[in-house]
Amino acid sequence: MNTLIRPARGADAEALARIYNPYIRETVITFEEDAVSAADMAARVAQVNGLSLPWLVVERSGRVVGYSYATRWKVRSAYRLSTETAVYLEPESCGQGIGSQLYAQLLAELHDRGIHIALAGIALPNAPSIALHERLGFRKVGQLVEIGFKLGRWVDVGYWQRVP
Repeated sequence: MNTLIRPARGADAEALARIYNPYIRETVITFEEDAVSAADMAARVAQVNGLSLPWLVVERSGRVVGYSYATRWKVRSAYRLSTETAVYLEPESCGQGIGSQLYAQLLAELHDRGIHIALAGIALPNAPSIALHERLGFRKVGQLVEIGFKLGRWVDVGYWQRVP
């Protein structure tokens, strides 16, 4: 299959919502609880792009099967070179190396834009996400206990940081 990683555009919003909504409805991977629309996703892409940060999609044979993006870690100016990153794939695309390729491209683009730190919050347990992040040079720096409540249970969040 042909794989293409490229910047997200407004026309991708429906595919982004299609990929993300099962994570909202069925998992604690995201702490969002209400499904998002294509318009919501288009606005999010525009907001990230407006911050001069990357939002990438990965296509396989012309179909968007995943995405990755970075947002500002905090709004205070001293945090301006730190970002929080995320990656989401269709379940059928997991375990094939696509996430690693996509995330590596995101990290390269962050580096090219002068971003110093990439942070990832991972709802625990999540062995595949931890393995992905650690393969890409992230190291665990902390854990918040029972910080979220979703799907009838308390969820911890671990934080992984990548320092160049």
